[in-house]
Formats: sequence, C-alpha cells, structure tokens
Amino acid sequence: MTEYILPIAMVLMLVGGIFTGYPVALVLAGVGILFTFIGDVPLIFLNTISSRIFTGTLTNWLMMAVPLFVFMGLMLEKSNIARNLLLALERLFAQRPGGLALSVTIVGVVMAASTGIIGASVVMLGLMALPVMLKQNYSMRLAAGTICSAGTLGILIPPSIMLVLVGDILQISIGDLFMGAVIPGLILGGLYALYILITTHIDPSIAPPSERGEKVSTLEALAVLVKHLIAPVLLILGVLGSIVAGVATPTEAAAIGALGATILAAVMRQLTWKNLVDCVQETALTTAMILTVAIGATVFSAIFKRVGGDYMIEDAVMAIASGPYQTLFLIMGLIFVLGFFLEWIEISYVVLPLFAPIIAGLDFGFENSAITLTWFAVLVAVNLQTSFLTPPFGYALFYLRGIAPPELGIRDIYAGIVPFVLIQILGLLLCILFPALVLWLPGVTVN
Repeated sequence: MTEYILPIAMVLMLVGGIFTGYPVALVLAGVGILFTFIGDVPLIFLNTISSRIFTGTLTNWLMMAVPLFVFMGLMLEKSNIARNLLLALERLFAQRPGGLALSVTIVGVVMAASTGIIGASVVMLGLMALPVMLKQNYSMRLAAGTICSAGTLGILIPPSIMLVLVGDILQISIGDLFMGAVIPGLILGGLYALYILITTHIDPSIAPPSERGEKVSTLEALAVLVKHLIAPVLLILGVLGSIVAGVATPTEAAAIGALGATILAAVMRQLTWKNLVDCVQETALTTAMILTVAIGATVFSAIFKRVGGDYMIEDAVMAIASGPYQTLFLIMGLIFVLGFFLEWIEISYVVLPLFAPIIAGLDFGFENSAITLTWFAVLVAVNLQTSFLTPPFGYALFYLRGIAPPELGIRDIYAGIVPFVLIQILGLLLCILFPALVLWLPGVTVN
C-alpha cells in the first residue's frame, strides 16, 4: 500500500481542489505540476507532456470537429426549427394527457441528432415548453424531469462532441461510435416516452391535455409535422450519412453540418448579424473550455501514471473484481459516482486512459479489442449522460433552474429527475446485457 501513497495523495488533492470551486482545468494541471516536485519526477518529463499536448490536442485534426459541431448546434438553436417542431407535435398530441411532455421528448431526440449542446438544448426546451406546461397545471416534477432528460440526449445521440472526444482518447473509429450510439440513444428516448405514457395514464391530472388553440385533424397535424421534420432530418442524414458512406471524415462532416445549419438559419430568416456573432462567441468559449480541460487533464494523467497511479488502479480493480463483467460493473459504478462531482470532459480525459487498457485486456467474447473498446466507449457515454442530471453538480438542473419561474424550486427539479436517472441506468444495463444494441449497427454499416 505504501508504494501508492503518491497517487492516492494526488486523487485526494484533486477532489479537494474541485470542492474549492477553483476551475477544474487549473486544478488538474496544478496538482500534476505540484506532484512533479513532490514525486521527484525529472523536470525533463514535463517537456514530453508539452509535446503530447501539442501533438495530441492542439494540432489534432480530429479536434476541429468540436467547434464545428458546437457551431452547428448553436446555429440550429437560433433557427427556430425546434420551436416549429414542438408546436407541430403539440398540435398532434394536444388531446391526450402528457401530450406536451411527449412532444418535448420527441423534440429532444430530433434536436439531439442535430445539436449535441446540452446547455442550449435544456434552455431552449425550458423556455419553449416550461411556461406552457405550468400553465396547463402539469406536475412541476414531471415537467422538470422531462425537459432536463430530453435536453441531455444530445450528449449521446450522434453527432455528439462527447463521442468525438472519447473516440480520440481511445483511438477508435468515430464512425463506429456514432453508429453504436444511435440505438442506445433511441432506446433512452423511447423509455422516457414510455414512462410519460404510463404515469399519465395512471394519473392524468399530473399532465392534463391542452385546452388552447383550434382543433385540427390528425392528418393535418401529421402534414405540418412532416413539413417541419424535413430540414433537421436532411441535416442529420447529410452529417451522419457522409461519415457512414465514407465520403467524409468526422471533421469534414462537421463542416458540412455547420454550413447546413447556417443555410437553414438563412432560409428561416434567422441569420442575423447578432445571431452569427453570438454563435461564434459561444463556440469559441465552449471550445476553449474543452481544450483547457484537455490540457490540464493531460498534465494530471501523465504525472499520475508516472508515480504509479495506473498500476494502483489496475491492482485495485483486479483485487475487487474477479471476472470481466464484475470489472465492467465496478468501473461503470465508479464513473456513475464520479458523475455526481465531475463533468463528462474531466471524467473522459482522466478516467478513460486509465480504465481502457484494463477493459481491452478482458475477454467479453468479442473478436478483437477494438470492438470491445467501441462497446465500452458507448457504455461510458450512456453512463456519463447521468452526470448532467445527478446532484449536487448536475449542470442540466442548474440550466433549467436559471430560466425557471420562482415557483419551480431546486427541490422539485431534483425530485423530478430521479425517475429519469433510473431510466438511464436501465438503458445502461440493457446495453451491457445485450451488446448487440451497441454493436449491431456498426457491424452492418461496415459490412
């Protein structure tokens, strides 16, 4: 145990630094540099870290996809496509209890495949749907849980910046990850909708049907819905289709998406100078945040491994778990707990490089380690989606609280997300027990 004093001390200092409220990226880098001296690591080793940061992050062509996907999502949010889609769905489901909640979930799925920006998605859905839900006397908890869960689907359903970064960290195909995450993402969206249907059937008073607007026939409502679905579906097919067909790399597909979103905003007459400037500024801020965390995590991970942290993790996992699936469940449990305190970016850059070699060396019955890592990466992505919903630092909860009326308190928001977190855990278990949910689509598209 004494040989692991330094890595244990690094972990404890990292946790302590995070709870001080200091920026996580600076805490990661600072703890790494501090233990360079405490661990008597040769200073020349820092030069190798600088080289790794430059070649692995700053000049990485794949990382160009991140700002492009961010810009695509922000521009789509400005284009009012989601608003039009929500109104069309609301008309379709207006006469049934929970119709608006179902509409929010469906819009969350569609926009997740177009944006991937959690903050923008939650705020957008909250501003559009929450006032109407409360006016219709929806349960505050159901309204909050529906909006937060639907908004977080964007981090899982491709094109997702999380999958781009995870694929780069694990050095596996981004296209395979995109395809592998499609079915799990749709399953989660379907489970959300099923939960809403069941709860509103049992107690219709928690989500009364809409009483506003003129009544229209189902065919008319479907026609309007199809009209507003065309643009986002074409954009999704353009981005994902170009990757699957091998016509474009993920970075090139991201550029296609950014251009397509800009054209859609222009068609919708929302391509104003103010919207363009706002999108560029927000893209720059988000990208800078991600890159800064990546740099800090690189410093921390390199020093952590240098002082024996990777061996400590491997010994600890092997001492507790005796088989492949026990090891996998242990790692998934640890990532779930870390999601209470850390963002997915920090978890991805710090934890994945430590656990990936362990998983790759286990026998789950797959043909090779690349397939194992693809499956593992999608499981991690499903798991990390919960980090946006779990208190005390679930960012989706605070995004919603920031735009919610005073009567919707943080206690109602916390209580409202509990069923949806349990649904996410159920979705994760399904993907573990039935790997084909993740691996079937990549196998079909490759073959």
